[in-house]
Amino acid sequence: MEPRYPIGIQSFEKLRQEGYEYVDKTHHIRKLIELGNPYFLSRPRRFGKSLLLSTIEAYFQGKKELFHGLAIEKWEAEWNVHPVLHLDLNADRYDSCENLLEMLEKQLRRWEDLYETGGEGINHSGRFMTVIEKAYQKTGRRVVVLIDEYDKPLLRSFHDEKLQEQFRVILTAFYTVLKSADQWLHFVLITGVTKFAQMGIFSNLNQLKDISFDPRFADICGMNRQEIEDCFQSGLQNLAAWNNLTYEETMERLTRRYDGYHFSRHNMMGIYNPFSLLNVLSDGTFENYWFASGTPTFLVEMLRKTDFDLRELDGIEVIASSLMDDRANINNPIPMIYQSGYLTIKSYDERFQTYTLGFPNEEVKYGLLNFITPFYTPVPSQNTPFYIGKFTQELEENDIDAFLTRMRAFFGSIPYDLNDKTERHYQVVFYLIFQLMGQFIEAEVRSAIGRADAIVKTNDYIYVFEFKLNGTAEEALKQIDEKSYLIPYTADNRKLVKVGVEFDKETRNIKRYLIG
Repeated sequence: MEPRYPIGIQSFEKLRQEGYEYVDKTHHIRKLIELGNPYFLSRPRRFGKSLLLSTIEAYFQGKKELFHGLAIEKWEAEWNVHPVLHLDLNADRYDSCENLLEMLEKQLRRWEDLYETGGEGINHSGRFMTVIEKAYQKTGRRVVVLIDEYDKPLLRSFHDEKLQEQFRVILTAFYTVLKSADQWLHFVLITGVTKFAQMGIFSNLNQLKDISFDPRFADICGMNRQEIEDCFQSGLQNLAAWNNLTYEETMERLTRRYDGYHFSRHNMMGIYNPFSLLNVLSDGTFENYWFASGTPTFLVEMLRKTDFDLRELDGIEVIASSLMDDRANINNPIPMIYQSGYLTIKSYDERFQTYTLGFPNEEVKYGLLNFITPFYTPVPSQNTPFYIGKFTQELEENDIDAFLTRMRAFFGSIPYDLNDKTERHYQVVFYLIFQLMGQFIEAEVRSAIGRADAIVKTNDYIYVFEFKLNGTAEEALKQIDEKSYLIPYTADNRKLVKVGVEFDKETRNIKRYLIG
């Protein structure tokens, strides 16, 4: 029987009853219950937050049969049933206050019918308080509150400050009930993509314990390599056979493409993107499943508005407090990009309390760079791989003239409104071209002093590029020699090629180049 992968399945009950594959995370639920705090957890979209809440809901509903063979079954003896209020804000449309109020109204009515409150309360927050109190009184057990995607209305309206403020007022009043109702609450978990909306929404909920960076729960969502190899052996073997790969090659490709998320500086265990992993096991094809499931348009707009230097994105250093800050800052897009899953923790400097961030894997890196390119060049996103593929082929054939002629045409077609900024804009376009070539061959863009602007390695050649925005092609070649950029590659059997490129600010294009 073929394995059934729970792609898009957010119901733990359905998953267990219908025989879908499941990676056991119930040991984490046990830890959460034992600690007994009200919790907050942020994780990127499609990382399993909804399934986590559904699992917790089933546990507190006493559905023991669903947990047969799982870690928590060995621990739990009583399986006490608690009233569970599960609020899911993961709706597609939040373009008006009416949409949000309608969502809350629908949920409140369902709870009010269940606990026979008669709709007492003068507003939504008052009715929520009544439901919690009556649920406790009616069952004799304290209430469990689970809120999924608490920030979805704010993310959907990020472009509209007025609507954001209206949403913030509504949600603040609603969520603040959880502090006043503490005497009737047994367990609280709130999840979302970001924590920045907390400044306005959760300012009074200072009892919430944020476990987003807690090393004990680094893999509460997503999967580590051991879990994948333990749970999906048949799927991994099939994937290897379908792609004519060995098992080791299959794991290496999965790791390079979908692994690399780190959610704690104290626990650098690599976490694989669960959505992409399940899809590739199901389809047998290595595609950008997670990236294609939601485009980061508003994040790219933030990068453009702040004139952020894209070359700093991979390897940027930030102070630790900025990732934990609860203030969304339109002038600093990096924390939002991190929370959304397009950057992850690469290392931590204990002395200076700074994180180094970078792309978690190839899916995110090339997906994001391909998506960003049309915002800086005239190339439509669907045609970017074609253009980059041509650049790559020309270097593989050692046709540098064709390569630079194509690059000259590339720059010449950039509209004035995209190319009227500083010299940095030209450098960013160079950066995008060479970074994207890394999808097909080994290409590096300078990331440290003492390195050429770009290095490209093909089967037969190693190219060392130096670009001069305020100098000549001769000076570029001279710098390659004087700075000894070739020394790291002299032991290589491939032919070394030096390319000095001179850029003309007046024509906004490549003026001359020399090959050495």
